[in-house]
Amino acid sequence: MEVSRFTLDNGLRLVHLLDESTEMVHVNILYGVGAKNEDYEYTGLAHLLEHLMFGGTELFPSFDDPLEEAGADSNAFTNNDFTNYYISLPRMNAELAFCMESDRMCNLLLDEESVDVQRQVVMEEFKQSYLNKPYGDVNAIMRKLSFKTHPYRWSTIGRKLKHIADVPVEVVRDFYNRHYTPGNAVLSVVGNISFEQAKEWTQKWFASIPARECVKREIPIEARQERMRRRSVTRNVPGNALYMTFHMDSFTGSGYYPADVISDIFANGYSGRLNEILVKRKKLFTRIDAFITSNEHPGLFWIHSRLADGVTFERAEAAIWEELDKLKEREVPRSEMEKVRNRFESDQVFSNSSGETLAANLAQAEWYGDVSRAWRETELYRKVTPKEVQQAARELFRKGNASVLYYKKS
Repeated sequence: MEVSRFTLDNGLRLVHLLDESTEMVHVNILYGVGAKNEDYEYTGLAHLLEHLMFGGTELFPSFDDPLEEAGADSNAFTNNDFTNYYISLPRMNAELAFCMESDRMCNLLLDEESVDVQRQVVMEEFKQSYLNKPYGDVNAIMRKLSFKTHPYRWSTIGRKLKHIADVPVEVVRDFYNRHYTPGNAVLSVVGNISFEQAKEWTQKWFASIPARECVKREIPIEARQERMRRRSVTRNVPGNALYMTFHMDSFTGSGYYPADVISDIFANGYSGRLNEILVKRKKLFTRIDAFITSNEHPGLFWIHSRLADGVTFERAEAAIWEELDKLKEREVPRSEMEKVRNRFESDQVFSNSSGETLAANLAQAEWYGDVSRAWRETELYRKVTPKEVQQAARELFRKGNASVLYYKKS
């Protein structure tokens, strides 16, 4: 892929990829602010601001209406590391996305009324998704169990409903002013406009925004976990569930892809080891999954499972450890490695066939310092050897590196 790059004097980075096969343009802007940049006493701010970014400015009191008239689709997501916004629209209207994104980068309405409206929306989301939903508090419990000092110990939605309810408007404004700066953003453009045109519009709409220092709080380093952590909770849920996490490398660390390969060996669809052995053959679980977090700092390898009726937690956990130990003791057969590689490659090709997804991937890769990684994922994944998988498993699946939750039905 021929990606072009340009940086404004105020620090905003532009990455561009021409795609003449479409009449659409995908404009993606990533801000380097997520839940990890929040203060312990006011969590959920990054997610609240994501909602507020659709609340409007003086120039565009309604963010959605002009985009709908232009035939555009827009949305956003927040995670622990960054907040990502995208607009997909016909090429004839593409400049509108540059205009509107630049306006809300510096002119967002953050008065008492607008903040309170979105505060209520986020509070309702908190209740529906985390408080009133079966198993909805698992993420919060496991993060708090797994992390003791790093802000990954709380979810994007925040630690407490009270934080969203009580956060002063001036705290929200300060968070916006500190993090929504040109130097803390990557603008990614994919579609049927030239680099020259994208560069011209970037300069036209963003160059006048003053450079501001993005003052971020110092993030503590999580100490190496040496002892297994356990917790049991009882909830009104349909069935017993078992959750496990293990500390793993960051997205840019050398251990990231071996851990990713392991997650696919365990849970590569219905043919993954855990499903094949523990669900189909031994019938200890009704479902089981394994996945990793792609975090800027060291994250987590997760195992989610739902126990079959009559199976004890102790028996279920022992069966999982047996499969983890197999990976530590024996190298993965090359045929199995090839199967998961092929599946990964297929998923990547499909993912990058979407201009919207590719624009987000380019922005993230640029943010992490290597834009080429957006299309070299398959190459990096394929370089992982069976020996590296075994070595990674031995480090990952130490008993002292595990956090275990027995989630019991009442």
